[in-house]
Amino acid sequence: MNTLAYRPAGDAQAAHAGLFTPLRLERGLSLSNRLAVAPMTRVSATEDGRATPQMADYYAAYAAGGFGLVITEGIYTDQAHAQGYLFQPGLADDAQRDAWRPVVDRVHAHGGRIVAQLMHAGALSQGNPHRATTKGPSAVLPKGQQMAFYRGDGLYRMPEAMSDEDIAGAIEGFAQAARRAQEAGFDGVEIHGANGYLLDQFLTTHTNVRADHYGGSLDNRLRLTVDVIQAVRRSTEQHFVVGVRSSQGKVNDFTHKWEGGEADAAQIFRTLGAQPIDYLHTTEFEAWRPAFGDQGPSLAALARRHVSVPVLANGSLHDPIQADQVMAREEADFVSLGRGALTHPDWPARLRAGEGLATFDRGLLAPIADLANAARHREEVCRSAGGSPARDR
Repeated sequence: MNTLAYRPAGDAQAAHAGLFTPLRLERGLSLSNRLAVAPMTRVSATEDGRATPQMADYYAAYAAGGFGLVITEGIYTDQAHAQGYLFQPGLADDAQRDAWRPVVDRVHAHGGRIVAQLMHAGALSQGNPHRATTKGPSAVLPKGQQMAFYRGDGLYRMPEAMSDEDIAGAIEGFAQAARRAQEAGFDGVEIHGANGYLLDQFLTTHTNVRADHYGGSLDNRLRLTVDVIQAVRRSTEQHFVVGVRSSQGKVNDFTHKWEGGEADAAQIFRTLGAQPIDYLHTTEFEAWRPAFGDQGPSLAALARRHVSVPVLANGSLHDPIQADQVMAREEADFVSLGRGALTHPDWPARLRAGEGLATFDRGLLAPIADLANAARHREEVCRSAGGSPARDR
C-alpha cells in the first residue's frame, strides 16, 4: 500500500472542513464529525458467534483514528436461519451480547460512537451451523455463486419459502437482537435492508413471488422491513438510535436496479422515512453516480429528497474530493468509508494532518476476508518493504 492515491495540497483541515463538522442525529446522539466506518463482513468471531479481543482491537482502532461513528459488520439476529457466514458474530443469545461489551467499551473510550448492524441473510446464507436449510421469501434459487472469501463455495442452495411463523420469528429475532445491542452498550442499531439479504429479498420482485400480503405490490414487498423497524423500535428505549441501510445492488447481483426507477425510489424512501428511524444509509458502488441511467440524481440524493432524517452515503467515498462534493451538493449529511477505512483505520486523522492516503490493497481480503489474514498481509508487506508493522493510531 505504498502508492499514494491522494496527497492534499495546502491546508487539508480547511480544505475538508465540511467532513469534520459535528452532527447530531435524532434522539440526541452527537457525532464528532461526518465520517463513519461502513459495515464490513470480517468473519472473525468465535465459532459460536462471540466477538473476540482481536475484534475489539479492530473496532477501537477506527475510533482512535478519528471516525465519529463505527458501524459493525452484519450481526446475525437469531439461531434459526439468520446466520450468513461461518465465524460471523451474533446477537442471538446473552453470551454473544456479553462478548460485545468490551468492543463497545473500547470504542467509547476513544470518544467514538458505535451501532450494531443487524442482519438476516435469508436465502444468501452460505454458512449456518444452526440449520442445514436456507429460507427466503420464495423458493427461488439466488443468482450468482457463494463468496469464497467468506468461506463459500459453488452455487447458493435452493431456499425454502418462509411461512408466516418463519416471518414472525425473523421479526422477533431482529427485535431481541436490538434489545441485546442496547444492553451491551451500543449507541444504536442499523437494520440491514440492503445488498440482497433477507429484507432486500422481500423487496425484490424476482426473489419474492409471494401472493400474500408480503408479496406483489411495492408496499407489500416493503412490509417486512416496516414490520422489523417497528418491532425494533418497540423493543428498545426511546433514546436508542435506529438506522436502516438501503441499496439497489446486491452481493450476488451487483448491477441490479429498481424496476420503477425514480418512482420506486420515491416510494421506498418515503415509506422508510415515515417509520421511526433516525438515519437512512444508502450504498452504491460510486455514491455520486446517477441512480438510474446516465443522468439524474444519485441514490443518496433521492433519499435526501424524500426523507427528513439524516442520510448517510456510502460508495467509493474514500476519495476525499468526492466525499466533499457529495456533502457540498447536499446529497448526504454524512459519509461512510469501507475500503478507505480498511486501508487506513486512522483515515480521518491522516486527512486532517495532511498526510497521504494510499490505494486499497485487495490482499487485505484474500484469500479470506478475516482479521487474521489482514494482519498477516500487513506484516508481509512491511517485511518486504524493510520495515515493521505500524501500529494503528
